[in-house]
Amino acid sequence: MKLADSFLPVTPEEAAARGWDTPDFVYVFGDAYVDHPSFGHAIISRMLEDAGYSVVMLPQPSWRDTTDFKRFGKPRLGFLVAAGNIDSMVAHYTAAKRPRHEDFYSPGCKAGLRPDRATIVYCNRIREAYGDVPIIIGGLEASLRRFAHYDYWDDKVRRSILLDSRADLLSYGMGEKSILRIAELLKKGVPVKKIRDVRGTAYVCRRGEPLHFEPAAGYGEDGEPVGYDYDALKTDKRLYAEAFAVQYRNNDGINGRAIVEYYDDRMLVQNPPQPPLSREELDRLYAIPFMRTYHPMYEPMGGVPAIQEVRFSITHNRGCFGGCNFCALAYHQGRAVRSRSTQSVVEEARLLTTLPDFKGYIHDVGGPTANFRHPACEKQLKYGVCPDRRCLVPKPCPNLNADERDYVELLEAVEALPGIKKVFIRSGIRFDYMLADKREDFFKKLVCDHVSGQLKVAPEHCSENVLAHMGKPGNAVYEKFRCRFAELTEEAGLRQYLVPYLMSSHPGATLEDAVELAVYEKQIHLSPEQVQDFYPTPGTASTVMFYTGLDPFTLEPIKATTDPHEKQLQRALLQWHRPENAPLVREALHRCGREDLIGYGPACLVRPAGKPGDKKPGDRKPTDQKQTKPDGKKPADKKPPKPNGKAVPAAKKPAGKRPPRKKG
Repeated sequence: MKLADSFLPVTPEEAAARGWDTPDFVYVFGDAYVDHPSFGHAIISRMLEDAGYSVVMLPQPSWRDTTDFKRFGKPRLGFLVAAGNIDSMVAHYTAAKRPRHEDFYSPGCKAGLRPDRATIVYCNRIREAYGDVPIIIGGLEASLRRFAHYDYWDDKVRRSILLDSRADLLSYGMGEKSILRIAELLKKGVPVKKIRDVRGTAYVCRRGEPLHFEPAAGYGEDGEPVGYDYDALKTDKRLYAEAFAVQYRNNDGINGRAIVEYYDDRMLVQNPPQPPLSREELDRLYAIPFMRTYHPMYEPMGGVPAIQEVRFSITHNRGCFGGCNFCALAYHQGRAVRSRSTQSVVEEARLLTTLPDFKGYIHDVGGPTANFRHPACEKQLKYGVCPDRRCLVPKPCPNLNADERDYVELLEAVEALPGIKKVFIRSGIRFDYMLADKREDFFKKLVCDHVSGQLKVAPEHCSENVLAHMGKPGNAVYEKFRCRFAELTEEAGLRQYLVPYLMSSHPGATLEDAVELAVYEKQIHLSPEQVQDFYPTPGTASTVMFYTGLDPFTLEPIKATTDPHEKQLQRALLQWHRPENAPLVREALHRCGREDLIGYGPACLVRPAGKPGDKKPGDRKPTDQKQTKPDGKKPADKKPPKPNGKAVPAAKKPAGKRPPRKKG
């Protein structure tokens, strides 16, 4: 494994220096250009280059006219378009729909360098510039919006992004196999409108056009494939929930089938998913040389902050069979886990030790879920993932292969390399999977060797009601993990802590659930500095719950919190310890009839409201108002300051003990 010799061209002059008068592909994307395997544009462009195609890069073009899109002229094979590593609307707005002031994927963290709905805008500018040139869209934004989808920012069901962007093909999921096949067909001269049989792609055609794959719902009496109509989906919430469940169940590379969606006289067709890359294919992909940093043109602007977390991190796996409802991984990467070989990971770690700014620390050896190295069970290799069952919830499946020894061996191999002082694990750890592995080899090694003071984990909540709607294990599982982590930490003579991710306002979460979580936080002495509001983004079951009020898998009703003030109350309860949240916490407790948690006792969350200047037990600063001593006498007035501005010592405090104060 070695570093690349140079970045791919970003100017016509650089392309000409390589002898490329007309490049095969122009890659347009919404992030700054970072040539590192953690960035989708880097993987796809380098993979195409490795296969012999010429690719030029057009990062964050000015979208207000067509000038930038004509920078390299009309490409020989087509344009590749992606919004970036995250959805452009998520990049621009918070869960409260407020504009963000920073963009970590842009130079100098500057916001506003890509448009809202970047994929659509870029494609429309390309159409203005070149008419019928082939356009293939991909990346997270396109993948999660490939069907009719609820859009939180518009608060309505939007059409498939294929129709609004006017692109020819959509490559969904991890698109390496799909894009190579598309490139091969285009190179052979196949018109892009005739490319209809590539797995992992979606396209729009005339209604009634024959399919190349068996549709999930079969064919109707009229011979047309059975599918949902957009006009019905945008008004019928139950139908929308049903459609999502069909999409979710057919998202596996082994047992997934084609899905159709109707738009008047047109038909959106999603071909079945591509099978995940094998271990050998992943090894070959990550052996491709990258520059492993951002393009030097960004140096005067302060660089690209997103590189900091990943520059010395290693991705060893893909996919996640955890199945959390609020996570889009199952919809994008799939639930079938595949991983790289130990040798491949070791070679990348060895390369990191040669970089000039490497200090001896690998920041992460992880992925979507760090401790997954193989499929959940042997059956998945032949039959695919179970469409209607989860591997870990509500309880681990009897067929689950909970064995983390391969991950332990991987970590030990990386640690043994010369020049490496420490290997940390900072991406998600699935603690219920850890507990299912009775050997505890990885658990003990994690605690002793791979925690940098704090280990971030994701229980997300403590309420059994909320956890069930999230697709997470019950709180007893986290409690077992938390206690065992503390025991192992103490046995190792270390001081390190768990930092749980917590979420407010998830569909199904009530104000009473938030109170329960606040009480639990106090019981375990937890004062979270950061919590997250549920963010309805395309491609997740939780977003379907938020919009429809239905569980898409059972069609059971679910109450979703949409009122901004109630969401504010839930968030405040999760950070009840902050003084500025006290009024909101009191309001929430009154609403729930939990006035027992307002007071001065050790179990209380917040003090009673009082008039400004009222002195309360436990106040650190004395007030001007006179208080009564236990003997019935009033303390002497405070003496006024001396003329020189120095304060006279205040009278002694009344006798009696102050209520004990607990941390957290």
